Amino acid sequence: MVRQHKTLGKLFLPICLETLFYMLAGMVDTLMLSSVGNDAVGAVGTANTYIGVFIIMFSVISTGVMAVMTQNIGAKRNGVAYQAKQIGLICNAILGGMLGIFLFFYSGNILHMISVSPGLFDKANIYMQIVGGACIFHALIPIFSGYLRAFGYTQSSLYASVIGNIVNFILNAIFLYLLHWGVAGVAFATVISKVINLCIVILQARIMIHAHKSPERIKNKEIFKQILKIGFPSAMETAIYNIAMTLVIRYLNQMDTDGFNVAARSYTAQITNFSFCAGAALAQANAIMTGWFIGAGEYEKCDKTTKKSAKIGIGVAIMIAGLIALFGQIIMLLFTSDQEMIQIVVKLLFIDVILEIGRVTNLIFGNALKTSGDTFFPMFLAAIFMFSCAAGGTYLFGLRLHLLVIGAYIGLTADECIRAIAMYLRWNTGKWKNHSFI
Repeated sequence: MVRQHKTLGKLFLPICLETLFYMLAGMVDTLMLSSVGNDAVGAVGTANTYIGVFIIMFSVISTGVMAVMTQNIGAKRNGVAYQAKQIGLICNAILGGMLGIFLFFYSGNILHMISVSPGLFDKANIYMQIVGGACIFHALIPIFSGYLRAFGYTQSSLYASVIGNIVNFILNAIFLYLLHWGVAGVAFATVISKVINLCIVILQARIMIHAHKSPERIKNKEIFKQILKIGFPSAMETAIYNIAMTLVIRYLNQMDTDGFNVAARSYTAQITNFSFCAGAALAQANAIMTGWFIGAGEYEKCDKTTKKSAKIGIGVAIMIAGLIALFGQIIMLLFTSDQEMIQIVVKLLFIDVILEIGRVTNLIFGNALKTSGDTFFPMFLAAIFMFSCAAGGTYLFGLRLHLLVIGAYIGLTADECIRAIAMYLRWNTGKWKNHSFI
């Protein structure tokens, strides 16, 4: 079986490269779109924000499917893993189709409801109709990519993502600079690249994985219940995060009238994405191995690997975030020559070193708990501390104590670090061993 030949490093590197490439592709998209105008960038950014809110619905199924697949692969029940993939595929296809129809016909109503600026409305509406209307591809790609990763084929998912993003870049250039289609061209490029990405992962899954030939099967109803047990709390945690971040941005907007503090936070977030993507990839790789070990009943190996991943993650976070902070002034000169902005962002980058230590620990132990089936604990933690520390801390330290965006980052750091400690303590109790599906 593939998993027997996979180590944490072999799983981590392709996932990290895929995440990094996706992040860079997004930055290139924004840079290319800026040639159309700031209103185009703002319109697409606004539309993507709310499309992302709806796409959270797909993660209910895809997150649960991943946990069910890895545990069954670990238990050498490949047929049940295939069964889980099929059920997830049907669920997300139905949900994606219905949501696509809704977004296509009612995108204008949604944008009116959230009071999008009149100058951005038409462009945001066009983008949301095209990309949102085709969101079924966003629903299906994670199922097939997760299927490949669950069996250890992380490189296959990487190749599909890279090819899809290259196609997106080429089509953006053609539609923007040759055909002058503006926002509509960017939207069509996005949809076409997703179609190609989906076709590649479907083809790779059919060629490389033959789990459908394995005879093991259980009741579809039982698998669906297992998927929801993992997926629903995980999706709720993501929804809670989005709401908390909305409050953080709202408080940042109240700190000044020219958007200085919001801009400082945006610059910092863009730069620190590089350290975040390494931690997120490590957490995903460890989660795959967690599922394998739990399915095989190898709890001691699972515990050691997860703690080893956390140590590596903390070391990587300190190294990357520390280097970014030390060279923050040089990095910021790529974005702006405003010395006041540069100085405040550099301060935020040094605070971010502590934040990243908490975040990577939180991600690794949190993802491991969710893959084991212990999903409600991370959700409850998110509900308590994302609002009290992240949003509440921004209000208290930023607005009331007049520390502004620095106060916001103190609150965000407190949220990540407190939840990281709580996740570690929960993992150490060993209660996750009792949540296995096998």
